[in-house]
Amino acid sequence: MPDSEAERPATDRLDADPVDAGPVDAGRLEADLLAAEQALQTAQRHGDVAALDVLLDDRLIAIGPDGGRYTKQDDLDAYRMGSSVVEDLLQESLEHLIAGHTGVTFFTGTVSGTFGGEPVTARMRYTRTWTHTGGRWRILAAHIAPA
Repeated sequence: MPDSEAERPATDRLDADPVDAGPVDAGRLEADLLAAEQALQTAQRHGDVAALDVLLDDRLIAIGPDGGRYTKQDDLDAYRMGSSVVEDLLQESLEHLIAGHTGVTFFTGTVSGTFGGEPVTARMRYTRTWTHTGGRWRILAAHIAPA
């Protein structure tokens, strides 16, 4: 049995990426998480369904400000059909934390656009739970509420 963490096979080490089977660079994970959050906001502003498809995990469960439960397909369909249009997204604050291969972002800001056919401008809080697999961050769960 290995005496130290460094002597263990890469797949058994606590700092190993389960998909990449290599050491995890915490600084890289943090930078990549923040870049993924910014890519998400850009995709929302531009209605970029292809980018959203990459950023959202297939298992996504999101709770909207109306209390409804939404899936990845629901979100992508809303952008495709034009029932979800983000015209402006003004970030006031963004906090984040990472534990292993799970990241959480806490966004507070003002969102303006059309949602469900109705014009909306509201100060919102988004809590997004991200999972790091296959070398990239994807949103696994989200909760959106008025701020």
